Amino acid sequence: MKQIAQSLKEGRVESASPQQVKIYERSLHTHNTDHLLMLKVEGKKAIMVVGDGELFNELAGEVQDGFKLCPLSHENRIILARYFSHLSPKAFGRQSTTFGLGDRLGLAGPGHLATLRGRPVSPVLAQQSIRELALTGRTYLDVLDAASFAAFQEGFRDGYGADGDHLKEEADIQMSLDLGFTMLTLDCSEKIPSDIQDLNDLELNERYGLLSEEIRKDYEGRYLDQSFQVGEEKVFFDHKEFMKCVLIYNEAIPFMVYIYEKYIKSVDREIDFEISIDETVTPTSPEAHYFVAAELERNHVSIFSMAPRFCGEFQKGIDYIGDLEQFEKELRIHAAIADHFGFKLSIHSGSDKLSVFPVIAKYTKGRFHVKTAGTNWLEAIRTVAKENPSLYRRMHAYALEHFEEAKAYYHVTTNISRIKPLDQVSDEQLPEYMEEDNARQLLHITYGILLKAQDESGQNLFSDEFFDTLEKKEEAYEQSLKSHIGKHLDLLNV
Repeated sequence: MKQIAQSLKEGRVESASPQQVKIYERSLHTHNTDHLLMLKVEGKKAIMVVGDGELFNELAGEVQDGFKLCPLSHENRIILARYFSHLSPKAFGRQSTTFGLGDRLGLAGPGHLATLRGRPVSPVLAQQSIRELALTGRTYLDVLDAASFAAFQEGFRDGYGADGDHLKEEADIQMSLDLGFTMLTLDCSEKIPSDIQDLNDLELNERYGLLSEEIRKDYEGRYLDQSFQVGEEKVFFDHKEFMKCVLIYNEAIPFMVYIYEKYIKSVDREIDFEISIDETVTPTSPEAHYFVAAELERNHVSIFSMAPRFCGEFQKGIDYIGDLEQFEKELRIHAAIADHFGFKLSIHSGSDKLSVFPVIAKYTKGRFHVKTAGTNWLEAIRTVAKENPSLYRRMHAYALEHFEEAKAYYHVTTNISRIKPLDQVSDEQLPEYMEEDNARQLLHITYGILLKAQDESGQNLFSDEFFDTLEKKEEAYEQSLKSHIGKHLDLLNV
């Protein structure tokens, strides 16, 4: 350690390290006379600081032999971010290509940044929903801390975003903004009725007639029987489609405007404000997309991106299910609408939708935001299957036992009877489960149950050994992420 500290005083990284110490060479940071480097000492990460400046004095840690060893604590993260701006999240705006990388474990950040290095894409590295936090037992502070220390470890100076993902409640919105999140995804699903799409013509007319005359006349004057040019595409509102748009989004649009006016406009910094209308059973027609976008523009609401509910199914952890020809036909118009209004098209549940990525790349020309999360958890599972077969077998069996419980949180078409029994699979073959859709969804949707599982005495069944395996095999996990996420980015042409 003395030799590492001596090299660090000279502003360089020691090429050799003692046993039980790993050096993260990209993490070298310098502020005036203070030099910092991330190490892993006896399996635990810390930051070594040498020097005699204010940063050395401010950071909390243990002083030894001319250096200070500082834990990766929240308090130290806040101090580091004051000196190094790239350790705080930033907003990216409408023009850049952005990619959401939800890290449910707090361990994937370095692998994510290594994957993106050299690519023309900006990472939204801190991305979690309230539901995910509840299932993993983490907080938004944990998420921000993990992202910041990942940027430090990788020496990533291009900036990362932080997304308060799929927020519905005002208290959660305020909390995320107070903590410094730079992106907010407003989930409007509770303001969008699910039964309008299935109404017959008579029922549709009756429901529409229940709206006040003032509302009906207002919308009719702007859209009914009118055609709008968006790039090379046209959007036309016939009577039926018009009524559907009004009935589906009449409550959601005022909610969007209210949140923007109360929370987004009042913040004295840039916020990437995203509208999510995808968490519903109702597909977003091109007409509906235009309708919502036009109403937001009329109300002077500036958004970063919008996430429609595309045709077909974007289920968790597997490729797109649906008519690819129809998807391309509609995606072309969705992309034209986004371009027309100046925001980006956002693709939620973007993990593993490999078959549609070339279409998205073709029509958005890089102006898109794609969200991934569960696939990064599955790469952790793949790593455990390779490196700790016994643990994987126990987790797999437990997931099967609790599958019905987990289905309450997700819409999936998993058929667990098609998953090959564990006793017919060798240890070497276990990673192959991650190539089979039903097994992928099984392990995908049970992540919260697996991470929180305990025995009768209150001891964790899996999580301690799971995290220990990933920490010890971090290079293997990073390689899995680089391979899998890299495939996403290649197909998206970034």
